Amino acid sequence: MAALPRVAVVDTGACNLRSVAKALARSGCQPLLCADAASLQSADALLLPGVSAFPSAARELKKTGLDRALRDAIASGRPYLGLCLGLQLLFDESNEHGGAMGLGLLPGVVRRLPERANGGANGGEALKLRVPHIGWNLVRWHGAHPLLEALPDEDTYYFVHSFCARPADASDQVGTTEHGEPFAAAVARDNMFAVQFHPEKSQAAGLRLLEAFAGWVRA
Repeated sequence: MAALPRVAVVDTGACNLRSVAKALARSGCQPLLCADAASLQSADALLLPGVSAFPSAARELKKTGLDRALRDAIASGRPYLGLCLGLQLLFDESNEHGGAMGLGLLPGVVRRLPERANGGANGGEALKLRVPHIGWNLVRWHGAHPLLEALPDEDTYYFVHSFCARPADASDQVGTTEHGEPFAAAVARDNMFAVQFHPEKSQAAGLRLLEAFAGWVRA
């Protein structure tokens, strides 16, 4: 029997790692909880989760040296999966809580979701939106990343967030959903793939995505 792919689950101090690790194990991976740069070296792939504020997570990565270790590991070609904050941290910077710099691996910024939707073609009153965006929402997939080959054209996932990425390069966006306006539900480039939603909370749809990730790592 082939060995299970070893996936380093990076601890930023901002996520329930146990639920992520459990979901990864169900998908056919061997999760390795990692809190320091050295522990990434034995992994076949990387997973960066998170549910906290961008600046605090960015500080934690820098303090532990995990920011450099992640850049080096991704540059080596190992597959990377980002979940929620793990998507946002790929970008240049966020203005959350006064602002902070991200990993700078994808061009673009992270900004707060809109709190009002426009009134539409009839010019009606703007609709007030709930922020944070919490709950199930439809994601439509597009683009040609290998991970997407095992997924349906669209599926419903569970979101919990107040900020979203605004990629500078439209081709980096491979999944779109709407909350007042369309935003990037998923981004990808080369060996990086990241989603704004939480696969570990998304039941069957989330497991399908993690199984697709496992298949991509094994390929």
